[in-house]
Amino acid sequence: MLQTRRSDLFGIINGVDYRQWDPAHDPSIAQGYEARTLKGKRVCKEALQTECRLPVKDVPLIGMITRLTAQKGTDLVIEVLDELMRLNLQLVILGTGDPDIQLKLKQAMQRHPEKLSVHLAFNESLSHRIEAGSDLFLMPSRYEPCGLNQLYSLRYGTIPMVRKTGGLADTVVDAIPSNVEEGKATGFVFERASSHEMLTTVQLALKLFREKDLWYRMMRTGMAADFSWDRSAQEYEKLYRLAIEKARLPDGQIAGPPKPGSGVQT
Repeated sequence: MLQTRRSDLFGIINGVDYRQWDPAHDPSIAQGYEARTLKGKRVCKEALQTECRLPVKDVPLIGMITRLTAQKGTDLVIEVLDELMRLNLQLVILGTGDPDIQLKLKQAMQRHPEKLSVHLAFNESLSHRIEAGSDLFLMPSRYEPCGLNQLYSLRYGTIPMVRKTGGLADTVVDAIPSNVEEGKATGFVFERASSHEMLTTVQLALKLFREKDLWYRMMRTGMAADFSWDRSAQEYEKLYRLAIEKARLPDGQIAGPPKPGSGVQT
């Protein structure tokens, strides 16, 4: 039914309240920063490493803030977690969910205390510090109608790595060579819900992390993107106006509900 009505279906991206999610004025982070001067982000990274009991050093720091469920792809992370830990990176995870996933993450943190920090809680203040202090943000969702954390990440200069699904595909511009060269890329996108495809994407991101000029360009491109509610509200207004026009009768009147007893179903 939806396929036959596809021309009548519309999707509108979530909006972000930039009064609450803005690294220049965020009271929860160690130091504010803007796209022009990114020095404060390094301060935020070192503060996050310290808070999470990770060594303070310049390695790629990946953040995850998520429900620990298969829908969010956290089982994919579990599948290759030891392989991830062999890479030159650190990983901070915040969230709660499936008890089995929680247990496996706790066990992995015991095996890799200098690379993995897991926080099994809901902590909004810490979520701001993870967004500000991370270099990369991982969202391997199996499905995601829109998603918000990739939008927060863009604003905070934290480059998202996402699966190509739903709103993640609509909001992150993949770092294929042409997009990188043209200054359009804002993140990394992988196609399948596959742990090894995700791992390959992480490895690609770590390689580009060493190309500092390109990396900072991607950060600034993402920070300049507008995903405010003002933008989304304009899309809602366009949709309402279109609905009115489609309901308008030849004489200019707006079609109302059918009269009782007319036999027309609504």
